[in-house]
Amino acid sequence: MSARESIIPVFVPHLGCPNDCVFCNQRRISGSVTPATPQDVVEAIERAKTLTGPETRRQLAFYGGSFTAIPVSEQEALLDAAGPYLESGDIVSLRLSTRPDAIDAATLKRLKAYGVETIELGAQSMSERVLALSGRGHTAQDVEDASAQVKAAGFKLILQMMTGLPGADDESDVESARRIAVLKPDGVRVYPTVIVRDTALFDIWKAGRYKEHTVEDAVRVCAKILPIFEEAHIPVIRLGLNPTEDLSGGDAVGGAYHPALGELVKSRIMREKAEALLEGALPGSEAVLRVNPRLMSQLVGQHGANRAYLTERFALKRLRIVPDKSIDSLST
Repeated sequence: MSARESIIPVFVPHLGCPNDCVFCNQRRISGSVTPATPQDVVEAIERAKTLTGPETRRQLAFYGGSFTAIPVSEQEALLDAAGPYLESGDIVSLRLSTRPDAIDAATLKRLKAYGVETIELGAQSMSERVLALSGRGHTAQDVEDASAQVKAAGFKLILQMMTGLPGADDESDVESARRIAVLKPDGVRVYPTVIVRDTALFDIWKAGRYKEHTVEDAVRVCAKILPIFEEAHIPVIRLGLNPTEDLSGGDAVGGAYHPALGELVKSRIMREKAEALLEGALPGSEAVLRVNPRLMSQLVGQHGANRAYLTERFALKRLRIVPDKSIDSLST
């Protein structure tokens, strides 16, 4: 978001969700213990008004649960609480997250009437096997159908996907990304699987029936996924779980949890581009890579990891990395 735009998050952890997905413990993931109330909505907006200037475009977001699966009266109570602020301009729009199988024409009509602008759907995977093993309770067809309805009704559509779920591999995750890109969402969030305490995934991992999706695994597969969305002109608005005190304090016991996962992935993509450019370099030679200054840190890598890797990979005597504003990305 830009400096003049702000999202006000209100968490409804597990509220309305009919399934217990193996990876999910919304309390630990969101850091929120109890579902939101209308008073929480009011307090969140009032608090945001004191922290941001009057020119800020504020958007209220209901995250964490399956908003459209909760009783309609509860949905309307939360939306009603936001109504006066929408009318006054203190907030400019509403967004919410929900399940693909909790969308229908009546629901979309109701959300439109309350000023909802953006709907996020948790697709997670487009592999039927992965969806079943993860306990999602919906199909890939549900994702396709709900996405079409959301877009046809005039909402902005955000799709969420995960990598490294039970039964998944690089191939199935990349194929999921391709199928999601075909749906032409307005943005995507990519969440590599994190093993969180007090989840079914934690139990099957401890029992040796699930292989951890490590940070390195996530970096590898996401370096293949991001270009798919970039080529389709679909923004990736989040890569990796947002760090919280609970997750960083020990609730994330394994998997792809890293506070700078997005940067690691972008750095891997730059490394792979550099490898392609350096193919054919003679061992013991000096090589030069020219890079746009804004991409310098991604090419060099954290603690110079990419520079060291490329130097060793091609047995170079020296690798020079030169900033060059005249190029868009990378060249020799």
